[in-house]
Amino acid sequence: CHPVPKPESRVEICDLNPCPPRWKVTPAGPCSSSCGLGLAVQLVTCVQIHHGKEVLQEEHLCPVAEKPLTSVPCVIRMCSYEWSFSEWSECSTSCGNGIQTRQDFCLSSLTHKPVNPLFCRRFPKAMVVRGCSPGPCPEQEGPVSPGAQLQPVTPATQLTTAAAATEHRHKDLDVPLSAGPQEQTKPGGEEDMTKGCFLCVCGNLFLNATGIINMTGVESRDCTVAIGRPLREEISVSILESSLNCSAGEVLLFSGRMMWRTGCRKLPLSLINSRTNTLIVKQRVVLPGNGVILQYNSRTATKKYYQDCDQQLFGPQGEIVSPVQLPDAEVVCRTFITVAPRQRISIRALNTDLGSEGNHTHFNYILVRDVSTMKTVVFHGKQQFLWQSTGSQAEIEFHE
Repeated sequence: CHPVPKPESRVEICDLNPCPPRWKVTPAGPCSSSCGLGLAVQLVTCVQIHHGKEVLQEEHLCPVAEKPLTSVPCVIRMCSYEWSFSEWSECSTSCGNGIQTRQDFCLSSLTHKPVNPLFCRRFPKAMVVRGCSPGPCPEQEGPVSPGAQLQPVTPATQLTTAAAATEHRHKDLDVPLSAGPQEQTKPGGEEDMTKGCFLCVCGNLFLNATGIINMTGVESRDCTVAIGRPLREEISVSILESSLNCSAGEVLLFSGRMMWRTGCRKLPLSLINSRTNTLIVKQRVVLPGNGVILQYNSRTATKKYYQDCDQQLFGPQGEIVSPVQLPDAEVVCRTFITVAPRQRISIRALNTDLGSEGNHTHFNYILVRDVSTMKTVVFHGKQQFLWQSTGSQAEIEFHE
């Protein structure tokens, strides 16, 4: 192009509409906890590009609904605490089926010394009770198995006698045993249930102190029921009858916050203890008409599994107010929510007021845990939220 005359360079100024204000997030700061779950604070500002530069704007000019969180969950490393156990005790019987127990301790992996069990409460703990069988008793015929898959967790003699008496009584009835008192029914409601809807047991929550649950002949393959009692109590369940076909894959599952048991063979007169105030029983059947009949009772818990500021709520609706905590206490106050297995939980934060320093500290937050998946969500500051569960149990922790 050298022989051709070169035109003068021209620069034209264009005036396009300015870009709308947007949120800008700076990288998160340090985690509030050196181990385990903590919170990291990130700076969120409203900016607008003006002549190629970011200009700080007032927050109301940016879309409020799209504002990122100022605090995000963070985990640097897992806390260095772990459960440790003593040796198993001797078998409780010299022959036949018995139990063995062991003591649990929360240890610091750095000092290898016991610490407060609260430091380990978020970690899974192995069982502390198991079945044992030194050998067959002289009066028994044939070999004795190493114990039912559902092992008793309380002395068997007294409760077995009571269960046998109940089994004898219910065999004299002309109608099938019902599920007993259902959710929010008054004592004595099981009499009405025996007259008809014994197929309606699945998906119910039982709140009475004692009752019988008939899970035989249900129409659904999977049948789940829940038993709930106030804090400070625990639940014991005895299996009166079982027609489960183990070879076909039929099974019975017991689950709670501190226990997990599953089994099929040798179920009758097996004893289960929840160790807490709630228990979920799930039955899976393949052949029509099969199932189990359970009897449950409640009693004062042998060990304290809760904090004094903990609360227990049962459905279908209620109001949650964070408990008042002592400023020097290291206890985390919790609210447990249990609804019928056929239902789910929605939690809506209507108002959160963390006081005058609520916007200046990241140690104040609300943690919500979905018990069925053990997933947790953290809400911070004056954030309003709507949380929904995947199962029928949830826990809320109020931190500071």
